[in-house]
Amino acid sequence: MALDNIIGIAGTALNAQMTRLNATASNLANASTVSGTEEGAFRAKRTVFKALLEKEMTHEAAPYIGGVKVDHMEDDPSPVRKVYEPGNPLANEEGYVFMSNVSEVSEMVEMMAASRSYQNNVEVVNTARQLMMRTLEITRS
Repeated sequence: MALDNIIGIAGTALNAQMTRLNATASNLANASTVSGTEEGAFRAKRTVFKALLEKEMTHEAAPYIGGVKVDHMEDDPSPVRKVYEPGNPLANEEGYVFMSNVSEVSEMVEMMAASRSYQNNVEVVNTARQLMMRTLEITRS
């Protein structure tokens, strides 16, 4: 495998992990939002990745076989919380508001995992660059 392919594959992973981090940041920002209806309550977003295993699966933004792409975003299926707050202006006729289903602890774990994956791929890029530099030094001698 050529070193430029390694950098390209790591680049697709960096892109995917950045999308994951952005989704986590959005989830944390909306953790304490409320709604008057269950349908209107914020639901945590999850990124779903897809490995690019065949040439037909690649595209302009992820042209390398072996890379990864964000296949889609989906809502977390866990239920929203129903809280009795009759004084809240968003409360329904029964006095309930619906809280988001975001768990701050889970989101922090998700953020740490995405951050570590991102760091690992940065190391892959740095190692590939160092190997290219060493190869150039060998050819100069």
